Amino acid sequence: MTTQVTFRQAGEDDLGLLAEMYDEAAHWMLRNGIDQWKPGGKSAAHFGERLAAGEVWLASHGGRPVGAYELWWEDEGAWGPQPPVAGYVHRLMTERASAPAGTGRALLAHAEERIAAGGRAVARLDCLSDNPRLRAYYEAAGYRAVGEEPGKLAADGTRYGVTLMERSLTGA
Repeated sequence: MTTQVTFRQAGEDDLGLLAEMYDEAAHWMLRNGIDQWKPGGKSAAHFGERLAAGEVWLASHGGRPVGAYELWWEDEGAWGPQPPVAGYVHRLMTERASAPAGTGRALLAHAEERIAAGGRAVARLDCLSDNPRLRAYYEAAGYRAVGEEPGKLAADGTRYGVTLMERSLTGA
């Protein structure tokens, strides 16, 4: 059964909402023993920068925002210089209290559609190397690990390891 959500590209009026969604997701992670996102880690200014550099999408269900993601067209920080064959999914987040089951997969599917519509054949993402639950989630969605980046640079100057994952969008 497909989760029924609608999508729209985020705009300047959504920056506060996106920062709140990020914080709520970060708090959920902490409550569930996942050391990944930090509350306050992404401000409205961050999402404004992402709007200017790429795409940010919001998902709604029943008129309420239930998820969002960022779509980048390059990601040298994790993947290094690459030919323009992929789109990069970042900050996939759902509203745990109001998102219907399957919203995360619906967000991924929408991102994959946007990537394919942009003429690219591969969807890529990265996740913390020490987060096996998230890696398993992406593997169940058809992604495969293709490498590790042990020293991805965080905004605060620290480094952390990520697993690089991708999914072919050409059916191969």
